[in-house]
Amino acid sequence: MEKMFAIFGNPVAHSKSPLMHNRFFKTFQIDGCYGRYLLEKGEELIGKFWELGLEGANVTVPFKEVATQQVDRLEGLGKEVGAINTLVREGKWVIGYNTDGPGFLEAVKGFQFQQALILGGGGTARAVAVALARNGAEVVVLNRSKGRLQFFRDKGIPCYSWEEFKLKREYQLVVNTTSAGLIDNSLPAPEGLLEEILEGARYGVDAIYGKVTPFLKLARRKGLETQDGREMLVYQGVLAMELFLDQFLPREEVAQLYREVLG
Repeated sequence: MEKMFAIFGNPVAHSKSPLMHNRFFKTFQIDGCYGRYLLEKGEELIGKFWELGLEGANVTVPFKEVATQQVDRLEGLGKEVGAINTLVREGKWVIGYNTDGPGFLEAVKGFQFQQALILGGGGTARAVAVALARNGAEVVVLNRSKGRLQFFRDKGIPCYSWEEFKLKREYQLVVNTTSAGLIDNSLPAPEGLLEEILEGARYGVDAIYGKVTPFLKLARRKGLETQDGREMLVYQGVLAMELFLDQFLPREEVAQLYREVLG
């Protein structure tokens, strides 16, 4: 019997996850199908999960945080960061996981850095910050407002609003986790501030995939090595599929398959 999976988000039409995972099912001859679902209200997430008869699902913006309040149990990094991107059915329960953090670590494993600056304060920022800090990096978070910074303070991760921030050191890795540049030409922080930060950086990474955002353009002008969100998407997808199927996969083989799909 065909197993059904989906991604929930708003917007969600741009998501490449169905292309990736359906190619995986076909290549590995697994009886599965993966679709998209435009969710209007975050509180309806788990109701829709059951209504659609899903075995597993992914969750994208803006529902990664509200999803944590609806699952029956949180596991792994999802428990720690208060944001999840993967749902797995276990009998009559839905379990929540976060593969964004581990996926990001895989994406930047070839980079040499110790200090990292993360732009943004949402679910992706939380996952990336905690994963990097766990992995031994010195992490600082910079967000437009103070409102979303309490999580990072509670974790002992230095964090600042734009107006509070003073550049006192160089950050080799700068990561944009905001949606700035996704559907417009905005930057994730004031241009003058970003230019100052990028002056001493080595790598610029954007969680947005499939386009060269204004952030990445600026990073390239400053001579940084840049990467969009494709590799993070690839690896979080591989890790999510392992959870969906409850088995280890040949990760690099599946990652390469996903890269081919993304082009």
